[in-house]
Amino acid sequence: MVDIKRIQLKAKKDEGIRRRHPWVFSGAIKNLDEGILDGDLVQVCSNKGGHLGYGHYSKGTSIAIRMISFDETIPDAPFFLEKISQAIAVRRDLNLIEAEGQNICRLIHAEGDGLPGLIVDYYDRVAVIQTHSLGMHKSLEWIVAGLKETLKDALEGAYNKSAKVLRKNGHINNTDDWVLGNAPENWDAQEHGNSFAIDLVEGQKTGFFVDQRENRFLLSQLSQGKKVLNTFSYTGGFSVSALKGGASEVHSLDSSARALEIGDANVLANGYSGDVHQSIQADAMEYLKEGVADFDIVILDPPAFAKSASARHAAIQGYKRINLRALETMKPGSLLFTFSCSQAVDDRMFTNTVIAAAIQAGRTARILYRLHQPADHPVSAFHPEGAYLKGLVVRVE
Repeated sequence: MVDIKRIQLKAKKDEGIRRRHPWVFSGAIKNLDEGILDGDLVQVCSNKGGHLGYGHYSKGTSIAIRMISFDETIPDAPFFLEKISQAIAVRRDLNLIEAEGQNICRLIHAEGDGLPGLIVDYYDRVAVIQTHSLGMHKSLEWIVAGLKETLKDALEGAYNKSAKVLRKNGHINNTDDWVLGNAPENWDAQEHGNSFAIDLVEGQKTGFFVDQRENRFLLSQLSQGKKVLNTFSYTGGFSVSALKGGASEVHSLDSSARALEIGDANVLANGYSGDVHQSIQADAMEYLKEGVADFDIVILDPPAFAKSASARHAAIQGYKRINLRALETMKPGSLLFTFSCSQAVDDRMFTNTVIAAAIQAGRTARILYRLHQPADHPVSAFHPEGAYLKGLVVRVE
């Protein structure tokens, strides 16, 4: 039998776990058994010694334990297979895996699917795995086996893209690599009928921002005959969607030459020429100073300005500055698609920040849509912090 060491919590510090919240903070810990190592599976016990569940221990971090099981079930290979099977069943029910023109989705969304520290994105028979904790990294073999067993012929390759995030969290120094098969020869990752090149090796996150799928589709529905500016464009997801919707012209702006190069290729791969698309390598804030009155739709999709609650104030100021910069010169009747992916900034806070920017710019603003992450990025009812993506579509007068 596996020797699982125990961690005992302080009095009244088990309330979150009893409500099935998956995080245990370091300040809640009373005692640890000797010999517990970073990434170990541990048994979590109450102040009086009662069993609460099992989780992965992270040494020296604020979130000291990520809970995997809230009962007597020990997280082993069959446990991971069951969790992965449940998660993939959800995506199959959503018709996201093998539908015509749609084979890009998130297969496993960490806490939202009961596997904190694990992200798996799917791109046409290829799974890209990111383990955000050492405990999940140690479970990689079970994860790959569960994916293969559940997806069967719908999976030909699995790429582990965890090195950067693990180093960032101070855990280990490893390398990214294929852990199963390879990319198919006729690899064609598609979202709503649009094809996208996925940069597995050098790309951000898992290679593409899967979470904006439905928001890109909304943009396509509003783009007919419009001139669109897509700032922080990365590899052109919003740009291709706008062109698909009949935009008269799209400008993609990003500071990364590599991202713009892939974005240009995506535009061409979907049948659009350089006559309707222009790439601009520049800093978004500096570019916005020149004014955007020539555009009918402006998209602001910056990286997270706040990675933690301590950075929240600075993030709010950053969101206000960039929205103010756009709102100052947008022409009457134009649309602003504006987003925040900062978990520490909630919906109300972000909305109030955009409103404050509109007031300072002296513009009338109508909120037409409130946007969020799609259904394959589920939010656990017990972990509201999982609702990280928020956005607004604002008509500016």
